[in-house]
Amino acid sequence: MSTSSYRFRSIVICLYLISVILAGCGKKEWESLFNGENLEGWSVKCIPADRGKAYWTVKEGSIECNSLGDKDHNYVWLATDREFSDFHLKLQFQLFRESGGNSGVQFRSRYDDSDSATHGGWLNGPQADIHGPDPFRTGLIYDETAYVRRWIHPSLPDWKITPEQAPETALNTRLVFYEDDPEAWNSMEIICNGLKVETWVNGNQVTDFDATGILDDELHQVRGSGVSGCIAFQLHSNDELKIRFKEVLIKEL
Repeated sequence: MSTSSYRFRSIVICLYLISVILAGCGKKEWESLFNGENLEGWSVKCIPADRGKAYWTVKEGSIECNSLGDKDHNYVWLATDREFSDFHLKLQFQLFRESGGNSGVQFRSRYDDSDSATHGGWLNGPQADIHGPDPFRTGLIYDETAYVRRWIHPSLPDWKITPEQAPETALNTRLVFYEDDPEAWNSMEIICNGLKVETWVNGNQVTDFDATGILDDELHQVRGSGVSGCIAFQLHSNDELKIRFKEVLIKEL
């Protein structure tokens, strides 16, 4: 092999190795949003009347919301201090039959802490529903944004929904409860890539939704939600809820 050919080959190999290294540097890794010990990195979002109420705590290495025996509260969210745009979120959640309330995982959401009488004290953004009494709702997308407040997948005019209105994929959802098996947890995944949103519950794909023209419209732009924002767990107003979350992992895309 001539000297020039050897040099050329060496340059090609070096360029290839550099490209591999750069590709590895740009690869996103999974990271945990919950340390299993405390709520560092999370903040409670609620109206002043509910501040100081310890609905969200850490118990047995999981995030627990417990409002059993107490309906006297408005919406209370536990939200990440960080915001995310495109991501793959994975988490485990545990349901209890004694809890009739519903919850959900809000994403690309932003809290309005203004004193506005119409929408202050509100977490605007979409939510992947979690509902033990009606499993088919779990993984469907409800939009909590002020002046929207409706199901957007499937598209419905308000909060009301029946199994007949849900996509067929949602009817395949099966949930497990603590009382049946304390060791069993349900899984949820939310994937946001651009304006495409996917949700998976216990390995079953529930949502494959193109939110173009919905999550990027003027109502969402004004409130800074829909495209980027925090991730949050919800305690619904006046609900007696008990639910746990753990293994909250995210990978930015």
